This record gives sequence, structure tokens and C-alpha cells, in this order.
Amino acid sequence: MPRFRLLLALLALLALSPLAEAQSPPDGAGSGRSQPSTCHAVAEALPTATFVALKREARPRLAAGERRDEVRITFIQHATYLIESPDGVTIATDYTGNAGGIVPRVATMNKAHSTHYTNHPDPGIEHVLRGWNPEGGPARHYLTVGDVLVRNVPSDIRLWGGGMEKDGNSIFVFETAGLCIGHLGHLHEKLTDAQFAEIGRLDIVMVPVDGSWTMSQEGMAAMVARLQSRLVLPMHNFRGRMDRFLAQLPDFAVERRASPSLAVSLRSLPKRPTVVLLEGI
Repeated sequence: MPRFRLLLALLALLALSPLAEAQSPPDGAGSGRSQPSTCHAVAEALPTATFVALKREARPRLAAGERRDEVRITFIQHATYLIESPDGVTIATDYTGNAGGIVPRVATMNKAHSTHYTNHPDPGIEHVLRGWNPEGGPARHYLTVGDVLVRNVPSDIRLWGGGMEKDGNSIFVFETAGLCIGHLGHLHEKLTDAQFAEIGRLDIVMVPVDGSWTMSQEGMAAMVARLQSRLVLPMHNFRGRMDRFLAQLPDFAVERRASPSLAVSLRSLPKRPTVVLLEGI
């Protein structure tokens, strides 16, 4: 049985190489050929996906002196986090024009509300990635920028007049320094097994916790628990709602930081799943 599971994993990795080429954006965004994802799930049995949760001692280590392996994450506002890769690639999530005083190389956006996108992104941004497709159908992003692989998983959003808009939101996944970092965007519905499998392993997840504009806190907490991320970074918070969200995750540790930033690497991930409340959230 262990050999069979290893074979499945190898087949999944081999299958990702053509996937990367097929999903490359048509405008040639990125820096060369997209690298294959290392964060996808390996399905042990369908339709339920089993995630590749790396044990601390089994996680890949960078050679001493090869390069820095820490990722810096800073809370900017609402649903905007600034991610800085070891090689200095900067990414602003749900970008509205404010990335903490810098022009990021990559800006991701979602369109549920004007607090998650801008129609006038800074022209200095190399890659503006919308979580929806203005021409219709799902948005598809799969590109390499420096030492970061960026990809998305579409999801549906509610319409103001009722009903749902298919593929109106995206979960963005950023892979760098061996870490799998996810931003759930303005998530309105529970993810399907297929979406969980497409997302894959998330070591760090940024999750909306409002419980109303997105989805219920109970439903959001259930998805966080299933993802088994080592670090949970709340966003989209409103006064009085954080404690209610935390109460939905009794098995998670909680850390409150006096800084809006944290530095994290594979080797520094906590053993116990932990919700980190950065300054300003």
C-alpha cells in the first residue's frame, strides 16, 4: 500500500508539467515557463481528497547559504496582505491601490465589492491578476514571477439581486520557498471536493472571518479545519466578530502579534495549527 501511494504521488507530479503549460496566461505573463505546482493534493480516494501534509522532518531544506528561505507577510488593510518572497518578489492580495506605500510586482483582485479591487491599478505593477474574467468564463492564472508560482482556483459569488455568479471569485495560491500560501478572497460558498483538490496543501491561509458578507463563520471554520493549515491569517474582519470566529476553532492555538508583519519559513511553521492576529486586523 505505501508503494501504491508513492506511485500515485509520482503520477500526480508528472501530470502537472503539461498542466502548467496549458494554464499559462495567453498574454505571456510571468518570467519564462511556469514551474509545476508542489502544493496540489494527491487523491487517495475519490471524491474526498487527502492532502500531502509534510512532516517537519520531511520538509525540504535549502542548502546552507544558498538563499534566504523566509517569506514576509504584512497585513495592510481589510483583505490586503503584502507577501514578500525570499528573492524580493512582492504581491498584494485583493489590491485596491494601497500596498503599504510600495508598487508590488503582482496584484491580485476580486470583485465582490470595491474594497477588493481597483479599476486603476498602478501602471508600474507588472502583473495585475483579476480573480474573474471580464470576457466571461473562469479566470485562469498560472505563472512564475521570480521565485514565486502564482495560480488561482475559481469559485462562485452571490449577486446583489439574488442568485449566484459562476466563477466570480478566485482563491489565489502562491508557492515560494517550499511554502504553499493561499488567499480565499471574498469566498461565498463552501468549497467542493474538486476545489479542495485543485487548491492542494496550504501551509498558510488568509481567510475572511466576517461571517456575513462572505459566508458563515461556522462554514468558514469548517473549511479552515479541513485545510489543516499551520498558520491561519484572518482578514475581512468587523468589530466584535473575531472572538466568535476563534470560538469555532477550539483546537487551534491563537497568537496576537504587536506587529503587522511576520516572517515564516518551512522550518518555523508551528506544529499545532495556529491563528495569528497581526497588528491592525
